[in-house]
Amino acid sequence: MEILKNIILVIISPHVGWEEIKQSNMASGRILASAFFPLLGVLAIACFVPMLYDSTISLSDSLMTGIIEFSSFFISYYIASYMISGFYPELAKTRGANERLNDFIVYNFIFLVLLKIISYLLPSDFTPILFLMFYMPWMVYRGCDFLLVSKEKKTKFIVVASALIMCLPLAINYGLSLLIK
Repeated sequence: MEILKNIILVIISPHVGWEEIKQSNMASGRILASAFFPLLGVLAIACFVPMLYDSTISLSDSLMTGIIEFSSFFISYYIASYMISGFYPELAKTRGANERLNDFIVYNFIFLVLLKIISYLLPSDFTPILFLMFYMPWMVYRGCDFLLVSKEKKTKFIVVASALIMCLPLAINYGLSLLIK
C-alpha cells in the first residue's frame, strides 16, 4: 500500500513524492518486486486488449507485442541504471546512493509503463496519453534533490537521465520489433 501511495505521489506531486520516498526508507528491491515487475506483466497482458476492438490483430501479433513491451522496459531499466551510474559515478558511490538512484529510475519507468498500459486499453491512438511522457522530465527535475545532484550538474543530469529513461524503451522496442516481426 505504501508503494502505491509513493507512486501516486511521485506522479501527482513529484517534489512531495520524492520527499516521501526518502522518508519511507523502503528496501530498494521491494519496489522492483512489488510494483515494477508486476506492472510489466500487466503491460504484457494489456497488449492483448486491442484484439477486442481491432479484428486485424491476431493472437500471435499480440503475444509478440507483449513480449517486446515487457522486454524493452525490463532491459531498459538495467541499461539506464548502468549508464546513469556510469555518467554520474558520484550518484552511485555508496550503497545508499546507488539504491536511491535505482529507486529514482524505477519510479520514472513505472510512470512510463502506466502510460503504455493506458494506451493499450484505449480503443484508439489517443495521443494526449503519449504526450504525458513529456511530464517525466519534470519528475526527473524534482528528483534531483532526492538524488543529491549538485547544482552545477543538474541541467545536464536532467537532460541525460530524461533522454535515457524515455528513449531506451523506445529504441529497444524498435530493435526487438525488427528482429521478431
